[in-house]
Amino acid sequence: MIQELEQKLLHDAGEYIKEEGISIISSSIEYARKFSDGIKDFKGNSYYAHILRTTIILVELHADAITIASSMVQWIPFQIEDVSCDEIREKFGDEIGDITQSLCKINTLKLKDNAEASAIYFRKVLVGLSTDVRVIIIKLANRLDNLREVYTEPSEEQKNKCIETESVLIPIAHRLGINYIKSELEDLCLKYLKPDIYKEILENLDSDYEELQSYIDEMKSTLSDLMNEHYIKFHIKGRVKSVHSLYTKLAKGKRWSEIYDILALRIIVEKESECYLAIGLIHAKYRPIPKRFKDYIAQPKENMYQSLHTGVIGPNGKVFEIQIRTEEMDEIAECGIASHWSYKEHGTKAIQKLMEQKLELFRESLTIVNTDDAAIDEFKETFLSNMIYVFTPKGDILELPEGATPVDFAYRIHSHVGDTMTGAIVNDQIAPVDKQLQNNDIVKIMTNENSTPNKEWLNFVKTSQAKNKIKSYFNKQDREEYIAKGEELLIREIRRSHLNMNETLNEENIAKLTSILKLENYEELKLCIGSLRYTAKYVLNLLNEEKQNISDMILEKITSSTRETKPPKNDIIVEGCDNVLISTANCCKPVYGDDIIGYITKGEGIVVHKADCINIKNMDSRFIEVKWNEVQDDIYTTGLHIHGNIVGNNILDIVTKSASRELKITAIDTIDHETHTDYHVLVQVPNKESLRLFMLDLESLPFVNSVEREMK
Repeated sequence: MIQELEQKLLHDAGEYIKEEGISIISSSIEYARKFSDGIKDFKGNSYYAHILRTTIILVELHADAITIASSMVQWIPFQIEDVSCDEIREKFGDEIGDITQSLCKINTLKLKDNAEASAIYFRKVLVGLSTDVRVIIIKLANRLDNLREVYTEPSEEQKNKCIETESVLIPIAHRLGINYIKSELEDLCLKYLKPDIYKEILENLDSDYEELQSYIDEMKSTLSDLMNEHYIKFHIKGRVKSVHSLYTKLAKGKRWSEIYDILALRIIVEKESECYLAIGLIHAKYRPIPKRFKDYIAQPKENMYQSLHTGVIGPNGKVFEIQIRTEEMDEIAECGIASHWSYKEHGTKAIQKLMEQKLELFRESLTIVNTDDAAIDEFKETFLSNMIYVFTPKGDILELPEGATPVDFAYRIHSHVGDTMTGAIVNDQIAPVDKQLQNNDIVKIMTNENSTPNKEWLNFVKTSQAKNKIKSYFNKQDREEYIAKGEELLIREIRRSHLNMNETLNEENIAKLTSILKLENYEELKLCIGSLRYTAKYVLNLLNEEKQNISDMILEKITSSTRETKPPKNDIIVEGCDNVLISTANCCKPVYGDDIIGYITKGEGIVVHKADCINIKNMDSRFIEVKWNEVQDDIYTTGLHIHGNIVGNNILDIVTKSASRELKITAIDTIDHETHTDYHVLVQVPNKESLRLFMLDLESLPFVNSVEREMK
């Protein structure tokens, strides 16, 4: 069986891959075979057979030689202790090495529970670890073979794999346009998650399956004659609709009699023009069903799908769905982004452009590393939203999520168009800016250079792009207003103090002020005054040196105040003073529960350090007693230094440990040494105890020597 699978793999790959690529694939097969003896899955079956079957799925997708070779060897570092990803990289090159390394990390991921938030987080981690789109494609093929064989596993394991597949992998396969895998994954998940419904649908089909197949055969014969009569080169396929597709339609309330595409045929022709010729011939021979004609060639779907669709009443009064497309369109429809590399060389410019757009969309999603609500919304928009297609007056197509408005449309064109938008004309009619656009709408945006965005737009725009641009505009506007206000306050205070304007604001004094306050320039100084971080009077006092400095003011306020009865506002309490500016030190990053001490700064209020911070030894005596507010629930960011004992990238293990304690890592830096890799980690924790437990978790990892709090 193994030999047959190897031969099939090489034969089928040889149908479209050049000799140089076949040589790489052959080397990967030999290398994988060398390690295959005795490697079994938990059922006792050959693990190598699973790898060969997975790789054959990739060949059926017309994946490139690098993807196929990576699939053959990616399991070795995961299963064989003596082989590392670096050895794979050394033998097969950086591309295959990088893909293998990503797959080794991904194979350790598991869906934590059935909650949507867990699925979204899992998708984001999976995509974030996939530095190459081909990593995801291999993962999808691997899962398809898993589910084809999952019937031999315990029912709980079947259910868990199917839930994970439905929640995580099928949405990604859909957005990448890999219909060949997506459709079968959907059917298999339905089979194991809802076996009764799956069986019922099959029984409804099987009751007259042979009869249905005879209708398809008859229609195929008639359409073949029609194509031959008009000298159109073609081939034709026929099928009964997938179980999952029927389930989806029935779940929406449709009856069997209302499902028009149980019988389906696909005609593959050579040229795009022949698609339209063929549809005309079919409509001339058979009566088309109203509103069933769809032109996805002129207006492709979001996952690159192109085809003509129609529904006709054929022989015996049966309804048939007919799809007509070219070979290129058919491969893209079935393989989606997986076919990109083969079309890089010989595809049409239109196909290449479409592929590049979709690859760019996927690449953008790889940058999502945060787990906040905005990032989750962006991920949903990228991978899970239904999309609509709207036109500019010149006929250019824009893809937008369902529910998008003319404002989203404007910002998709260009941020300047969105910023200066005054209104919209949709299908030659003036439309409100919050109108939800529909498929095929023609939208014209009216602009005026003197117009600006409206904050109300944030209440209805759909795309993260539009939201971010609008927020950016108002953040910039607020900054400019604060700067203007700061300048006004400063000038007013100079006049009130009867000072000379030119002398007070000369270059030397401005440089002195920015240096004392640690600001970049005069604009930043005005911004601080306008936003009330400093008063204009305090700033002038720094120049005149006639008044108390800020540390004296704080000390006086603390010593002269009586203790207030109202609860303090800060999470750190300074006895007798509630309104003073308090911040935590960046050097030691204290968290709730640490022993702390306050230091009175010049111009920045009180900065709180850990009591054992090495930096406070070099400070003067402006220390003050502070304590934690017992009634607080803030989150604190602190730094850890993880000392490793081996060379390698183990970021996934660190992230997994933080996720298990529901802690958020905001940054990880790796520091490579000759003998080991260290990590700098910024993590958000509620208190010292949760940090201590997280550090213990990290120290339990095999690649970690020790973990310590960072001190700068």
